[in-house]
Amino acid sequence: MGNLTNKLFRLEERNTSVRTELIAGLTTFISMSYILAVNPSILGDTGMDRGAVFMATALAAAFGSIIMGLLANLPIGLAPGMGLNAFFTYSVVFGMGVSWQFALTAILVEGILFLLMSIFDVRENIFNSIPSSLRLGISGGIGLFITLIGLLNSNMVVKDASTGLTRFSFNTGVPFNSVGITVVLTFIGIIITACLVINNIKGGIFFGIIATWVLGIVCEVMGWYVPDAELGMYTLFPHFSGFSIPSLKPTFCQFDFMEVFQHMGTFLIVMFTFFFGDCFDTIGTLMGVATSSDLLDENGKLPRLKQALIADAVATGVGALLGTSTTTSFVESKTGTEVGGRTGLTAIVVGLLFVASIVLSPIFLAIPSFATAPALIMVGVMMTKSFSDIDRSDLREFIPAFICFIAMPFMYSIAEGISMGIISYVLINALTGKAKKVHPIMYVLAVLFVVRYAFL
Repeated sequence: MGNLTNKLFRLEERNTSVRTELIAGLTTFISMSYILAVNPSILGDTGMDRGAVFMATALAAAFGSIIMGLLANLPIGLAPGMGLNAFFTYSVVFGMGVSWQFALTAILVEGILFLLMSIFDVRENIFNSIPSSLRLGISGGIGLFITLIGLLNSNMVVKDASTGLTRFSFNTGVPFNSVGITVVLTFIGIIITACLVINNIKGGIFFGIIATWVLGIVCEVMGWYVPDAELGMYTLFPHFSGFSIPSLKPTFCQFDFMEVFQHMGTFLIVMFTFFFGDCFDTIGTLMGVATSSDLLDENGKLPRLKQALIADAVATGVGALLGTSTTTSFVESKTGTEVGGRTGLTAIVVGLLFVASIVLSPIFLAIPSFATAPALIMVGVMMTKSFSDIDRSDLREFIPAFICFIAMPFMYSIAEGISMGIISYVLINALTGKAKKVHPIMYVLAVLFVVRYAFL
């Protein structure tokens, strides 16, 4: 069995082992598992059955991750994407006044379009046309982006009506034993995780998550952490009382093609917005994880990229069939590669754990966001190191990479950062006498992004 696994996933070639891949898969899953709680909450605001959305989220993530591992042999986990689910609910259903069935139909069509583009190498050619400086900027920018996610999840950074974002303050009237203690626990978790990583402890990021969660449980026992549902603070103890597996029926294959034909203009806008967001979130994630994890070949290309893009596209379509927003490659996969995950076995472990989460959901949903925040922040630190590899002496390369790097966290979107980076790269090089060095596909992408901003 061991030899078969080694041969199938090329473990020795990638300098890894079954044990390492198992730990990496578990680490990635725990970093991604917040989606099991967040996605039903966001999509549920549209009127969708939250239990069915939970099932759809778990099954779409399981299918996507397993097919990624089998087809592409890459340590990339998939699940319904953050940002895209918020767009689904608040911009499409609420903002445009259409049904959630209408939005699911747009995602199904988007998945089919993605699949065709992946089969005919359109997405792969896009990936390979992006210059190395932008790739490094994308990787570093994703690091900043997921660091911000970690800071927000932990309440160390909070949204402020006047300034947008600010640090958490204990003088705002919020009780210390609710939100305040989670800030302290997150900071302690960051220190613990940093020490484990610095000392090269295998699975250090995963153990940092567990340590932070256990400290939270201790604080709840001591009365220092008091659950408060109104503030989104729940008990840290898993409980199985009244547990039952939800039905998928309320969301399964719930499409509305009649509404699509009645609002074709709106449908095209929605579908292409999902399309652009998913396409470049996926490309950015694959590029960022691969670049910072030494998964690229000697020519700077990602082996089996076509298979990875096909897996991502199929997962999007399957997710729509099950009843969830766009399923995409998760940047949190970097937590698994940081503990040594290098093959598709990591992704398969992620998928199997999402299946297990259906039965063991009380345990996984009990892990709070402040416990996974140190992992995201530490991964962000590691990913930003790629930015230092950009040649600062060539400003034609450095400036667009910096724009890409900084736009992702400030615009709170991987796709927007890539858009800004590509447009600026093309314009700066074209206007300073280096138009010929820019790949033709980059010109096409820049035009499409400008059109998107003008009309979408």
